[in-house]
Amino acid sequence: MISSSAANPGRSPADVDLSVAIGALRFRNPIIAASGTFGYGLEFARLVDLNRLGGVVTKGLSKEPIEGAPAPRLCETPSGMLNAVGLQNVGVRAFVEQKLPALRKFDVPVIANVFGYCQEDYVEVIRVLEDAEGLAGYELNISCPNVKKGGLQFGSEASATAEVVEAARKAALRRPLWVKLSPLVADIGLIAKAAEAEGADALTVANTYPAMAVDFRTHRSRLGSPTGGLSGPAIKPITLRMVWEVCKAVKIQVVGLGGVETASDVLDYILVGAAAVQVGTASFTDPRASERLARDIRGALFDSNLFAINELRGKFSAEIG
Repeated sequence: MISSSAANPGRSPADVDLSVAIGALRFRNPIIAASGTFGYGLEFARLVDLNRLGGVVTKGLSKEPIEGAPAPRLCETPSGMLNAVGLQNVGVRAFVEQKLPALRKFDVPVIANVFGYCQEDYVEVIRVLEDAEGLAGYELNISCPNVKKGGLQFGSEASATAEVVEAARKAALRRPLWVKLSPLVADIGLIAKAAEAEGADALTVANTYPAMAVDFRTHRSRLGSPTGGLSGPAIKPITLRMVWEVCKAVKIQVVGLGGVETASDVLDYILVGAAAVQVGTASFTDPRASERLARDIRGALFDSNLFAINELRGKFSAEIG
């Protein structure tokens, strides 16, 4: 096999174009720090050069502050991790007053993750953010229970997804709207189409998987809560399939999320159609994972004789043999 350097004398990994477009937004590379694992971005600023990332998604923001779940909140599992943080956050108004001014100092697109327990919660959070400067867009977490409809997740059926996305779209006049899908559905393509039809600009696929870990000695959960969300390398094969299915179902861009730790993981998601990826659990084991991946994928593409990441996007062939 002829190396890329031999086939392209005078060229280097620095010549590889990693820029991607997601709707109206442009990113310098496809590596985005995921919500819930990167704080508000500021916590990692002394360890990571945020200006080298494609983007940052904030912790989920709610209408009022939430203290979160009792400790312990994290539990290691084979090839993964369980978390039960309980959506702890300072609340949207404190975020705008205390966190956002510092984030504006960095040259990186910031996406605000938004959640609520009724449709009005989502609308109110977006309304507050609409008056603030320094954000590139919003990401709706629709894996939350709708308390007005018996606790059914907003993202568990197409009609509920359509309702909350429609309301959020009407409130989000200034910025793009991404929708983070739940994996707990029979047909994720159907949910994706519902979000697209109501104005979603992009989709994030997917959230964590409900799971649990117990200790037979104590008869108790290894977390402070009975269950938590499973993430990490263990879920990548399942989420990779979901990203492929969603990419086939919709015309808007898809951001893959689940088990991204290596350059190969990133490029696998790009191959099946994702425009970018989010890095979550890897940031716990290596706080610099996002910055490292931005560098590593450049080298991996160069070694494969590719000089633009979009040359790989969606090139997966489902044909056998």
